[in-house]
Amino acid sequence: MFEERLSGIRRRIEGALAVSLVARDGIAVESEVADSDLDLEVLAAELLTQVRAIADDHRELSVGAVRQFSITTDRYTLMLGAVSEDYFLLLVLGEDGNFGRARYELRRAPLEFAKDL
Repeated sequence: MFEERLSGIRRRIEGALAVSLVARDGIAVESEVADSDLDLEVLAAELLTQVRAIADDHRELSVGAVRQFSITTDRYTLMLGAVSEDYFLLLVLGEDGNFGRARYELRRAPLEFAKDL
């Protein structure tokens, strides 16, 4: 159902290796992957665990909800963006990935998915 939207997002971001719609529990709903070596299920589960921990801390500090979260390693940039209250978009960029465009697409994603989530 979301495959076409995810594919479009991945094509618009230079260096994007994967994009996945992920539920708050860390389970991928649908994914579009260019690099088959990536285990999006594990990545999504681990990153959502971190986001939930950060969100709990932010609630105590009264700084607001987590909208975007990113980690850069020596191989990838992993980005999560809130699409709705219960869903996130996971983006995986290669070393040459366009970080600015990825952030822009994460900010646009709630509008693209609003009717269906």
